[in-house]
Parts: sequence; structure tokens; C-alpha cells
Amino acid sequence: MIEIIPVIDLLNGIVVHAKKGERQHYQPIQSSLTTSSEPLEIVAALLDLYPFTQLYIADLNAIQKSEDTYQTNYAVIEAIIHQFPFITLWVDAGINNNTELGIWQTLNIRLVIGSENFLQIGNYCALKHHEQNFILSLDFMPHGYQGPAELLSNAEYWPQDVVVMSLANVGANLGVNKKLLAEIMSLKKNVNFYAAGGVRDVDDLIMLKEMGLKGALVATALHRKQISKEAIDKL
Repeated sequence: MIEIIPVIDLLNGIVVHAKKGERQHYQPIQSSLTTSSEPLEIVAALLDLYPFTQLYIADLNAIQKSEDTYQTNYAVIEAIIHQFPFITLWVDAGINNNTELGIWQTLNIRLVIGSENFLQIGNYCALKHHEQNFILSLDFMPHGYQGPAELLSNAEYWPQDVVVMSLANVGANLGVNKKLLAEIMSLKKNVNFYAAGGVRDVDDLIMLKEMGLKGALVATALHRKQISKEAIDKL
């Protein structure tokens, strides 16, 4: 079996459609599951499709840290926790220091630590997260890997769960970056790898399963109803 983890991208309190990492152009999501872009309604619509037990949230305000409009979607995420307490939330809030870490650790969530938020490996190592059940996201922008080189080349820095985030494939409906996934997976055994970006249908999920991935982060294919409940059940 392969885990399917739905993704919602939050920007200014609403769910947007992430596409190819071009964050300045993200627009409110248009979903076949619901006419709304409100987070609670989007989550409810995803759960109507299938009883998912995990949900990935990218807080784009927190990740981008725009000085003139900086805020987070902490209150929205807190509301999701209260309304859907049975779901395990994976949250990427752009954390790059222990002050931010402390703020988000007050919520009952699994924190995603993204490589794009660090210039040097020392900053990553300084985070007091190593005893926590965190997830590492190795972030590949359209122009390439973003983060400390050592974090990519030395798998000893990795936790048990690693997301390979290919932003060039996100929301593009063009398939996954199989070559990149294979390269990263070859660096360390006995890691739970999750693909992010490009999953179109069940065939893509079967391919990822055969490659040995633990799961996949999926958004566009779910909102376009390219993956049905029946297909998920068969997986």
C-alpha cells in the first residue's frame, strides 16, 4: 500500500492552487469537490472523498515571510485541528529558528522542516527539533535544490520521514520527477520517502509504490477527481 496525503496550501487564510512553485501567482483554488476555497470546507470535501488520516498543510505566509504582510495561518490551522481532531496534520510553516519552532510546537501537529529555509547546515542543526517526530522536506525549486548542500549530500542529517518536494511538478499535472526521486532514494536505505509534486492518477501512485516510496502528497489530482475513492481503496 502507499499512503496518499492530501495537501492544502494556505495563503491569507484561504486555500490556493499551488502551481510550479510560482508563489506570486497562486490563486484561490477551484475544486471539483466544493465551490469554496475556505480551509474548513476544503478539508471537509477531501474527507467526503475519502477518510484520509493525514493532511499536509503549507502555510505560505509563514514560509515566504514577506516583511510588509508577514503573518501566519496559525489560527486557521488551529481551527482545523479542533474540527478534525482525528487527522494528523503535517505542517510546513517555514521554520528556521527555535523561536518559531517553539510557537508551532504548541499545536498537536507533525512539523515539516523545509531545506529551503536554511542557508547553512549549522542553522538547521541549531534547531532543537531532533528529538521530535519531525519530517524533513528536501526542496527542489524550478531552478534546482534549495538549502544547505550538506543536508542534501549527507543523509546522516535526515530523520525517518523525508519528503522529496519537486515544486516544478506541483500543480502542473505532468507527472512526477522519477529521476530525482530515484537519486534521492539511493542515498539512504530504511527511510520513509514521500513524493511531492506531479501525481496525476492511480498509475502514478502504483509506479511510486513499486519504486518503494512510503507515500505521496497529492492535491490537484484529488480536486480534479482524477483519483477516485474506489481507486484509492484498490491501492
